[in-house]
Amino acid sequence: MAVLTPNYPDLTTFKALSFDCYGTLIDWESGLAASLSPILSQLPPSHPWNLRPLTAVERFNDHSSHLWETQPLLPYDANLIQSFLLLASEAEVIFPSSVDPNIIGSAPGRWPAFPDTVAALHVLKKHYKLIILSNVNGANIARTVEDNLAPVEFDAIYTAQDIGSYKPSHNNFRYLFEHSKVDFGVDKEKGELLHVARSLTADHVPAKEMGLRSVFIARGGEKPENYGTGGNLEELTEEGKLAFEWKFDTLEQLAAEVEKQFKVKSGSG
Repeated sequence: MAVLTPNYPDLTTFKALSFDCYGTLIDWESGLAASLSPILSQLPPSHPWNLRPLTAVERFNDHSSHLWETQPLLPYDANLIQSFLLLASEAEVIFPSSVDPNIIGSAPGRWPAFPDTVAALHVLKKHYKLIILSNVNGANIARTVEDNLAPVEFDAIYTAQDIGSYKPSHNNFRYLFEHSKVDFGVDKEKGELLHVARSLTADHVPAKEMGLRSVFIARGGEKPENYGTGGNLEELTEEGKLAFEWKFDTLEQLAAEVEKQFKVKSGSG
């Protein structure tokens, strides 16, 4: 008789999945690195940011995160523009006059999905409500969903622009809990909501603090050389700040495990 995979707790008891979008569904780091080319192109090839573009992405994220904390009502497109200017200043390069700052602010809507994302979401949609909880503003997320995640239909999209704060603020997760319950009858307190994310600092740390069960989609981020903007897995684990119960490298792997478990539960596996 088939049994559930011993390494993974039961995934069939949840009614909804909430997703971090950029970094989990969308290739945030590669997209941002490309968007930073007006700065990186002015630096010598030997500059650390050109030798390892992820370093520039990390510094950009540091500026962006500081703005999240100090200016939580600043729209994400404006956050991106200000972070770009701060990074240019740090690199001591001039903001190119040929570059429209609005191009930077609208960049997330053009960043590609990971190759496995759309097919995996189709599988997951058969079993759960799908909700996005994102720090990106409404215009960017709408463009992403329409151009890069279609034809997947999400049941809800909750953004920092709607909420008035940015993850990892608990406000964002409280908003998720309240609205998923009102909108879909999904009760986090009954264990009906599962959070799916790559970012440790923005998603998994507050998930543990708030008792939200979660899945780590590593996307290579469990390796020290790839920690990037998601946070230091080793340090956060040693500090006891993480409690995700599932770990997959890709969303495709999560979808495959979900399919397997539902088949086993129905007796067809």
